[in-house]
Amino acid sequence: MQVTSTGPQTIQNAVGETVKLGCTYTPDASDVGDLDIEWSNVSPDMTQKDQLLLSYAGGQTMKYGDSSLSQRLNFVADPKMGDASISITGIKASDTATYQCKVKKSPGVDMRKVTLVVMVPPSAPKCWVEGNTEKGSPVTLRCKSTYGSIPLSYVWIRESGGAIPADVVQNPQSGELQIKNHSDSYIGNYLCEAKNAVGKEQCRYTLRANKPTNKVGLIVGAVIGALLLLLLILLLIWLLVCCCHKRRYEKEVANEIREDVHAPESRPTSRNSSFRSVLGYRAHQGMVYSSVRAAHPRGRESTTPSRLTANTNRSGQQAPALPPPLKYDSRYGYPV
Repeated sequence: MQVTSTGPQTIQNAVGETVKLGCTYTPDASDVGDLDIEWSNVSPDMTQKDQLLLSYAGGQTMKYGDSSLSQRLNFVADPKMGDASISITGIKASDTATYQCKVKKSPGVDMRKVTLVVMVPPSAPKCWVEGNTEKGSPVTLRCKSTYGSIPLSYVWIRESGGAIPADVVQNPQSGELQIKNHSDSYIGNYLCEAKNAVGKEQCRYTLRANKPTNKVGLIVGAVIGALLLLLLILLLIWLLVCCCHKRRYEKEVANEIREDVHAPESRPTSRNSSFRSVLGYRAHQGMVYSSVRAAHPRGRESTTPSRLTANTNRSGQQAPALPPPLKYDSRYGYPV
């Protein structure tokens, strides 16, 4: 028994594709036993057994193991006709493994191993410029894919303006194209190609060279702006100090006004208290008081002077002059 398949021992395919694992064989004349074919997943750990996936024996095909893989495995031809090759449809990254084909027909036996590497093609890269595109300044063109199986490489190509100058440095791993001293000789359309073993994608960027800006004017403007900002800060501080002094002065003036104000005069809460205060006064010798009520009858008011006159005539002395009648003053709360 001899397996006759040729080709690479390692196969690289993109996710989602269908891959064929070849295993053709030729039996010897002495191989007269029953045909037995087995496909298995070789364990990377030598201490572990290989996992049987697909077999052919007695004219029947059997599948084993994880159904998510075994259901996608099929013989591509009639195994008993000398071709035990299989196909795997819709391959996934998890299908990356080493597969072994084993053909037995007593007394002969032979086998072949094939390593399958499932890769993800690169995504469409993004092209951009890093740095200032002014003349005389360093410029770096960058190219990057967001995903893709490694190894992933980048190549920059100049589509217009001639070939890329020799002094430009490219980094195929990072996707950088570095220009140390930018000038008109570097302007043009650039193409970046990101690729790996299973695919490639492109992006483009148009590089221009701008006139250098007036750095002196920028510096002067920055200085003037800084000075104006400083003056504004000082003005705010001065206004704050003035506001504090004004509040302090108003507070001191208010305190001085409170010290100069006299205490308010006491006032009785009712007219009756004023009458009680008048009634509580003691009469002084030689003084005559009149009634505080303006509503007394005139008859009683007229009797008081007549009694005084009668007393004066009896004693033979002249009666003293009567003081003016008292009047009730609301400011003090009693007659004055």
